[in-house]
Amino acid sequence: MDALIHPSILSADFANLAAELERVADADMVHVDVMDAHFVPNLTLGLPVVERLVAVSPRPLDVHLMVTDADRWAPQYAELGAASVTIHAEASQAPIRTARELRRLGVRAGLALRPATPVEPFLPLLAEIDMLLVMTVEPGFGGQSFLDSMLPKIRTARQAIREQDLDVWIQVDGGVSEETVARAAEAGANVMVAGSAVYGASDAGAEIARLRKLAGAHLH
Repeated sequence: MDALIHPSILSADFANLAAELERVADADMVHVDVMDAHFVPNLTLGLPVVERLVAVSPRPLDVHLMVTDADRWAPQYAELGAASVTIHAEASQAPIRTARELRRLGVRAGLALRPATPVEPFLPLLAEIDMLLVMTVEPGFGGQSFLDSMLPKIRTARQAIREQDLDVWIQVDGGVSEETVARAAEAGANVMVAGSAVYGASDAGAEIARLRKLAGAHLH
């Protein structure tokens, strides 16, 4: 299992997104937060912008939908060319049906959990998804501090994935930095969403390499 770094463009310069995507050309994927100001108290971007990002991005897009009625919207982002689409369990009426539709469309299906959402009810569903996103901050805004209280949730999910002999990624999003990435990896997360840590660095490519190395050293 490799450590993967997905920089979040939530921390990028929205007036220069094409150039900001080039800054993270060494990443594994680029994390795109879609927020609707209903599910979370922030508004970012939607289908037309993501369609353009797909066209110009040097890396595949990992789209994280923080929107109400996720079952309706998720397939549309898959059809636009996103490589991975993640919906929130709290915003989905039929997460398995949506995950199966995403897979049918040829993209990776992700399921995200807010900090207050327990992971245990979703462990029997792990075979239906490609990635579990454990939010390590309350979703909606970048620059928040990493919640160490989420580490047991990550460990529980990783143990269940191993017991079921599945190839499911665990992604963490929120407060990921050189100070926190090792703890997340040791708990069992292998996909790190890093926003300000990467885009706030003078050399984004070097920071991606550092985070990947730190995470890889603690994965087991």
